Amino acid sequence: MKLDSEKAEFELEKAAKSNPGLWIDHSRYVAMACKNIALHCNNLSDDMAYTLGLLHDIGRYAGVSSEKHLIDGYRYCMEREWEKAAQICISHAFMIQDIDTSIGEFDVSEEDYQFMKQFINSAVYDNYDRLVQLCDALALPTGFCILEKRFVDVTIRYGLHSATIDRWKKILEIKSLFEKKIGCSIYDLLPGVVENSFR
Repeated sequence: MKLDSEKAEFELEKAAKSNPGLWIDHSRYVAMACKNIALHCNNLSDDMAYTLGLLHDIGRYAGVSSEKHLIDGYRYCMEREWEKAAQICISHAFMIQDIDTSIGEFDVSEEDYQFMKQFINSAVYDNYDRLVQLCDALALPTGFCILEKRFVDVTIRYGLHSATIDRWKKILEIKSLFEKKIGCSIYDLLPGVVENSFR
């Protein structure tokens, strides 16, 4: 089953009926940020970037969960043979490739935990993984925001973790990587980012 933005839109709409919530609008803004940045990167497809952004949280279709949505999304995509989207369903939460840097709760079986641990350790990240990791930190359900606002938003909801600062540093490192590629601030490509960040 070929994956493109039209198919991803259909799948997200279907998931929204299964489990409505703020995650839908968040996913849309992540996708738009991915597309806007990819348009300025020679080696990335803007349609694929948008598609992967739309689907990064698709595992939430199964209901309210913490880290379970990662493996639910992985399985959802693998059943459809969307291997890259499946990887990003897990990799978007692990900008540092170490399961111990998770800030969520592992509401999964021991077997699923061990699978995720091995998967994270062995996954080969490319710029699509890194782009979704970055854009996940640039998007609230209300629109684009500066990274620091999203950092605080997530920390208020999940609490401080021993890896919190290292995760922030990694996202800032990825931000710098993409800004070198595009030759400008990522914020220049996110309409309304100032207004949404400071409302």
